[in-house]
Amino acid sequence: MVDISHQFEYKVAALAAWVVLAAGLVAVVSAAEDPVVWWITYPDQSPASGSEVNHPDWVLEALLVKPVLIYAHRECDYCVPQTEAINELLDEYEDEIEFYEISADGNDERIEEAFEAYDPDGGTPNVPLTVIITLVPGEDGKAEVAWQSTEKVTGKEWIEKRVEGAIEYHEENVGDWDA
Repeated sequence: MVDISHQFEYKVAALAAWVVLAAGLVAVVSAAEDPVVWWITYPDQSPASGSEVNHPDWVLEALLVKPVLIYAHRECDYCVPQTEAINELLDEYEDEIEFYEISADGNDERIEEAFEAYDPDGGTPNVPLTVIITLVPGEDGKAEVAWQSTEKVTGKEWIEKRVEGAIEYHEENVGDWDA
């Protein structure tokens, strides 16, 4: 007599192992296929898609020296993980990036400029707003201002990947920028 229940258990266990392995491979491939797309104009998800961005003067001035990281937030529980991630990154990159921390309580006039220029979906402003701005090569050989932003809590890896790319692009292109 053959015990079907043990054979069934082994097949289920093998199938479960295969599913876990496949999910792991998909995650690795997805992470490798997550290139940072730097926006020069408003992205597709914005109502202003394809339009030029009116970068605030204080951002353009800072770009003469370094890439820029803007973090607009409230002192709320939702923003805490993003605040902690940014603080960790600043410990490592503070000399290589210009950082602007903007309170979203309405006391800093830069908050309106930041959301007007860098809200990724152009909708209702939400915090935390995390923006990374750098210089990338343009079609004419001159550098162009490019950016990435989110209104989500992304964690350290998302921010760090963009900060590192921003630093590299800025170093490569700042000499070709007509500010």
